[in-house]
Amino acid sequence: MSQNNNHPLGEAPWLHVVLSTGFGSGLVPVAPGTAGALVALGIWWLMYLYLAPCVLLWATIALIVVTTFVGVWTSGVMERYWGHDPRSVNIDEFVGTWIPLLVAPAGPDTWWLAWLGFALFRIIDMWKPLGCRRLDRLPGGWGVMLDDVLAGTYALVILAIVRWCL
Repeated sequence: MSQNNNHPLGEAPWLHVVLSTGFGSGLVPVAPGTAGALVALGIWWLMYLYLAPCVLLWATIALIVVTTFVGVWTSGVMERYWGHDPRSVNIDEFVGTWIPLLVAPAGPDTWWLAWLGFALFRIIDMWKPLGCRRLDRLPGGWGVMLDDVLAGTYALVILAIVRWCL
């Protein structure tokens, strides 16, 4: 979560605004990170409804990888216009949300595990434990994206343990 909450949003290329703000979800006035994570959860849920389980797994992996690199690029551009790690840039929340969903099965437990993965990621992302805060300080888009990748990875491990214990 960015500490850059009051930086004025200057003119920026529209493509980068659309991508970096998670299709505009980062522009909501309250909890833009959570708004972006909810949009990401909705995208994943639509994929879950229409894709076979093994295809869903590979599609989720592809989304994570592609969105991470697109996020590094577009976040780096947006920092030139809106300052370091602007609050409205929430493409990183998409990646962080999708990572724990890699352990959500295709079955009756999927819905509550998806919500638990979402909640775990948001809590860890806001708390920033064990290296997340350090990654947040990396320059450019790498800092914007990698702290959420690590937070999502922590959420994935916790969700995998929960799933294994059931």
